[in-house]
Amino acid sequence: MGTIFTPLNQIKLTNVSIVRLKKGGKRFEVAAYKNKVMDWRNGLETDLDNVVQTHQVFSNVSKGQLASNEDLNKAFKTTDSAKILLEILSKGELQINERERTQTLTQLFSSIATVVASLCVDPSTNVPYTPSIIEKAMQEVHFSVNPNKSAKQQALEVIRVLKEKGVLRIERAQMRVRVVVAGKDGKRVREEGKELFVTVEGEEWGDDYEVVALIDPGKFRVLTEFVQNETKGKGTVEVLSVKETVEGDEVLA
Repeated sequence: MGTIFTPLNQIKLTNVSIVRLKKGGKRFEVAAYKNKVMDWRNGLETDLDNVVQTHQVFSNVSKGQLASNEDLNKAFKTTDSAKILLEILSKGELQINERERTQTLTQLFSSIATVVASLCVDPSTNVPYTPSIIEKAMQEVHFSVNPNKSAKQQALEVIRVLKEKGVLRIERAQMRVRVVVAGKDGKRVREEGKELFVTVEGEEWGDDYEVVALIDPGKFRVLTEFVQNETKGKGTVEVLSVKETVEGDEVLA
């Protein structure tokens, strides 16, 4: 897309990428920088000023037409542009041409495979798969990439599909955590919480009870809530790593 001028304040917009969201019967658009929207959705970019070219919300970016406060308030229940921008960037559709779409989908496909490879292992060997193996498996199950969802979001879907289809023996890598509670709570936490631990790697008793253990990543929230409830908010759960050790070398999983 070429240069665009907004009629009210003559902001010059170049190299524009449009994110569009239809809500409340109206169309709302954000003028973003090319290639930055997916970086933001994938957590690679966190500064909103590096993603959007202006904090104004449009009804039509190409014509420089701003959305009215009345339409914004009706659709979003607010006129706070920062909140509205975040919703549009998160839920809106990125408007791209066919060549850009193909390039974006190819890059996103590879990014998803890389995320899956970083999260999972072959449960029979505890060795991570390479991204290329994950890509091949994704092709076998005909996984369809959604350009409006982040690689992390879609990685979880890929893991589920691969397990269901049985294309790969694949499991989430285990998470190493440290739990620290007051000594008086230690025995109770140890006994009642042991079902959440896959493997206990070490324990220390003293004024505090400390345990280092491996858990399934899906149990982290359950463990955190359990420790907080049992200690009235005084216990802590710390993530040490998400990894496997293979022949003495740490391999991120």
